[in-house]
Amino acid sequence: MSELISLAANGTGLVVETGPGLPRVLHWGADLGPVDEDLVLAATPGVPPSSVDTPIRLTLLPSSREGWLGRPGTSGHRDGSFQHLRPELLGPVDVDGNSLSFTAADSAAGVEFHVELHLDPSGVLRVRHEVVNTGGDTWTVDALRLLLPVPAHAVELLDLTGRWCRERSPQRSPFLHGLRARESRRGRTGHDATGLLVAGTDGFGFRHGEVWGVHLAWSGNHEHFAERLPEGLSLLGASELLDPGEIRLAPGESYATPWAFFVWSDQGLDGLSARLHAWMRARTSHPSTPRPVVLNTWEAVYFNHDLGRLRALADRAAEIGVERFVLDDGWFRGRRDDSAGLGDWFVDSDVWPDGLSPLVDYVRDKGMQFGLWFEPEMVNPDSALARAHPDWLLADALPWRRQQVLNVALPAVYDYLLERLDSLVTEYRIDYIKWDHNRDLMESLVHAQTLAVYRLFDELRSRHPALEIESCSSGGARVDLGVLAHTDRVWASDTNDAVERQRIQRWMGLLIPPELVGSHVGPPEAHTTGRFAELPFRCATALFNHAGLEWDLTALSSEELDALTAWISVYKRLRGLLHTGVTVRADHPDHGSLLHGVIGPDHAVFCYARLETSPDALPARLRFPGLDPARRYTVRAIPELLPASGHFVTQTPWITTGLTLSGAALTHTGLQPPLLAPSQAMLFELTPASPA
Repeated sequence: MSELISLAANGTGLVVETGPGLPRVLHWGADLGPVDEDLVLAATPGVPPSSVDTPIRLTLLPSSREGWLGRPGTSGHRDGSFQHLRPELLGPVDVDGNSLSFTAADSAAGVEFHVELHLDPSGVLRVRHEVVNTGGDTWTVDALRLLLPVPAHAVELLDLTGRWCRERSPQRSPFLHGLRARESRRGRTGHDATGLLVAGTDGFGFRHGEVWGVHLAWSGNHEHFAERLPEGLSLLGASELLDPGEIRLAPGESYATPWAFFVWSDQGLDGLSARLHAWMRARTSHPSTPRPVVLNTWEAVYFNHDLGRLRALADRAAEIGVERFVLDDGWFRGRRDDSAGLGDWFVDSDVWPDGLSPLVDYVRDKGMQFGLWFEPEMVNPDSALARAHPDWLLADALPWRRQQVLNVALPAVYDYLLERLDSLVTEYRIDYIKWDHNRDLMESLVHAQTLAVYRLFDELRSRHPALEIESCSSGGARVDLGVLAHTDRVWASDTNDAVERQRIQRWMGLLIPPELVGSHVGPPEAHTTGRFAELPFRCATALFNHAGLEWDLTALSSEELDALTAWISVYKRLRGLLHTGVTVRADHPDHGSLLHGVIGPDHAVFCYARLETSPDALPARLRFPGLDPARRYTVRAIPELLPASGHFVTQTPWITTGLTLSGAALTHTGLQPPLLAPSQAMLFELTPASPA
């Protein structure tokens, strides 16, 4: 006899059938309201020709026992033996509010499974499994997968790929029979990581279509996959990718998967983002203070550290309104370029004879916080640490940027790094660490390494509760909800090219809210691409995220400094909205331009960015998504960030005077934008119109 458990939150519904056999998800998607046993009849498939004699059940731990012939929910073995796992339910399913859990076991194999599902108030469904070895000898975990069914009308897949300086590039494909897997064995999340794997109705976009997505909150090897069988069953899933023999459980030991985040929306991709961002912002660890304007010294001085030059840089930073000054790579022993010194986390007395205090004190006297760059998990062979402790390096590592990987899971390595980091944070009262990680880990021990790094983050923050940490990994190669459970922001990409950044940040925002994404204004010529972009465009691009600068301010003209001062003032005025409001992205017909914005309870800000030319002589109207259709809005361009050149004012007089329209008109009819050149942008502020 089956029993139904129905959970609902924020428009999302989950219906689980608890018997016979293992629990299975009958429905995950729109809130169905009250349900009864007829739903079981409605949702149970028939028996296809030339198949098992009973309907195939896709349970939360699917196996061949239920006739499931796709990827099994779990696999493992004992030395010298192999068998298909067929877990059976032990005891009742426990329900506690919007959470449910159960225990299953395969007594013949000697393993037990604990399954948890939590439907959070945001509508995000989190799932985690744990396996316990109840046998008498070692059990090797080969896989433990987290998966949920999706309906047949999810006919299209979206995932992301990328590379260094070109992260988060979207790609679409039909959801056909067979397996679509995105696997990463990079030892970190990866520049090419999908973030979210999404299945949806035909032609879904940011503002339309029904979509289902999955994300694994893990910074090591992982997979996201979609599978469809001819028997009419489809699913989305994720799991940690384990090397052979990586997880060997002694009797009584257990392994728990990372959390998988499943999220549904009937309002396109923006609906997924809204739920995920709400979940992130509800965490007790989420940053609660306004995100300070950052100056990072990398593209200003590179390795050329000089106290006088850095003080002059701090002077300019304070004058224009910077709130956090971050000293990047080059401050520690032997670090004159990237070939030496990694691992020797002591201030270089040749460059800093009095330590960092003269700079730190100077920065603080200017009213700014102080941050410092580290790359704790890495080591140069040309370093005192590597020469003294070659046994601390992961074995058989291929060279990459003339650096190797420290085995942080070794207690001696962990203790050394914790002591060095703790000592420097204590001595200099460091407010912020830019924690870098500049190579893939192609070696083994990724699981243990990832957990050790998480522990290192947590222990350091427990000793210094006010300390903030950025996850940087040669740009955006460690961006996931696993690392963000232990850090305070991520670095989106090593490129500050604003054209590249517009698209990178657009797709990164699918998963990560903007206040957790670092975005800086760099020099006119991007050092990663050689592309030139005018200052207002670079400022408009950085504004919506956790904004900062990466530029030699001492070399700027008074006009450039005035423009940056005005931009920082706009950022400080708007960041309360930008970092708490709902992110929206228009499905604009011109693929050479983007329209995105943030909507709050009382006002909104949008960016219209032209990235390339169009075959149309005049641009398409801008239709602003997500507005209250009944409210009237006054639309004005933000004057501090108007393009530096062009005919936008004479073409569209309302740019300077403003205009007032209903939300319905702005969303459905839109307004004619100015004709911008490539690498130009305009920012529009929408405020409630005063009553007539």
